[in-house]
Amino acid sequence: MPASFPAPQRSKLSLYLDLIRFDRPAGWLVLVWPTLSALWVAGRGFPGWHLLAVFVLGTVLMRSAGCTINDIADRDFDRHVKRTTQRPVTSGQISVREAAMVGLVLTLVAFGLVLSTRWEAVAWSVPAVLFTILYPFTKRFFAMPQAFLGIAFNFGIVIAFAAVTGEVPATAWTLWLANMFLVLAYDTEYAMVDRDDDLKIGMKTSAITLGRFDVAGVMGFFALCWLLTAWALAPYRLGWPFWTGMVVAAAQMLWHFTLIRHRTREGCFVAFSKSHWIGAAIFAGVALGFALR
Repeated sequence: MPASFPAPQRSKLSLYLDLIRFDRPAGWLVLVWPTLSALWVAGRGFPGWHLLAVFVLGTVLMRSAGCTINDIADRDFDRHVKRTTQRPVTSGQISVREAAMVGLVLTLVAFGLVLSTRWEAVAWSVPAVLFTILYPFTKRFFAMPQAFLGIAFNFGIVIAFAAVTGEVPATAWTLWLANMFLVLAYDTEYAMVDRDDDLKIGMKTSAITLGRFDVAGVMGFFALCWLLTAWALAPYRLGWPFWTGMVVAAAQMLWHFTLIRHRTREGCFVAFSKSHWIGAAIFAGVALGFALR
């Protein structure tokens, strides 16, 4: 009879990287592209290397901190969901205290980066942190927690305008609302992956709330995102680069319909994991439009 060997122990570094989803960059890419678009619009073009570094690094750090907070809050739920049973906190490989310390350190480093910008940006970063902490708990009682997630995610747009101009104009809030609908779209796709498990454990998600109108809801959210973005940025006269980017974004939104229409776990997860390319297309159009204007 062959000898059996215990499973190798994972290093703390490996567990911490898993905790912050280091191997899944789609989670921070969906945040960084709209933030960069806001930076370029606020600065009427390239905002400078300092602000670019602050917002890219800050986005990665805050997304990572958000993952630790989410895993702490959801540790008792995640053990009942197929996709999340082996997360470090849920499986007990990292303690709640350890995870909280990781999240705190990441948040403090991100806050330190914002301190190198305007005080208005620092002020807006405070509610951004609070909403990031509160989001995981809304899944217990709020029918559309993805909307709350959108508020937390979209503070990058507000902070970007505050860092560049010292104010948050109407254009910023229109882009904020546009990205709110984008978050609702791709996070509903994500929720569709876990809908069966979430129903069993009593978790509330937009996929459950929308029911049989989930696919229609996602496509409606995409359409509102596209229209609001076009409305906000058309006055900047960014020409063919911007509209080419918007056409590419629209084509991707239509592709998402083909992925989610049958509501398979695989199709919905692919749709979510590729959703950051929508923001990338819009940003490319914005950046090139300002460069060639």
